[in-house]
Amino acid sequence: MITIISGTNRKNSISKQVAIQYQEILNEQGVESTIIDLEKLPADFIASALYENQGTNVDFNPVREHMKTAQKFVFIVPEYNGSFPGVLKTFLDALEFPGTLKGKKCAIVGLSSGIQGGVMAMSHLTDIFNYLGMHVLALKPKLIRINGKMEKGKIADDSYMKRLRDQAQAIIDF
Repeated sequence: MITIISGTNRKNSISKQVAIQYQEILNEQGVESTIIDLEKLPADFIASALYENQGTNVDFNPVREHMKTAQKFVFIVPEYNGSFPGVLKTFLDALEFPGTLKGKKCAIVGLSSGIQGGVMAMSHLTDIFNYLGMHVLALKPKLIRINGKMEKGKIADDSYMKRLRDQAQAIIDF
């Protein structure tokens, strides 16, 4: 079982569309997966699931528990303002520390509307995961100018799909 995180809470995001497509790739390989969509976080999440309130948000607790038991993750990460979305950092801060991610494995996919493909976002996130003791797969597809590569909610670029399939196989084998 692999958990895919759609790394933004933006409505109708490309990140979510890519997460769904990644799940289809895993299904083709016979691997079960689930998607955690940050768009579906509780509206009061920031006030009710962090710091002294950790573990008290009944709507967030099932997600928190899932993250504790899952062993492999794929983070679909859009680049926002030269890094990754703040909601993703807040999501990570709401997980039980230390231990939720320690010793676990993950892959990161970077998305951007520009030409860097989320390289800064992936670098920042990799630093955080390293600090938390998570093992990060070295193969990190950078999907540049993603907006122009989408058709009807799907990636329409064969080279991008090959990168995702290669990474999916790598995280399965990791």
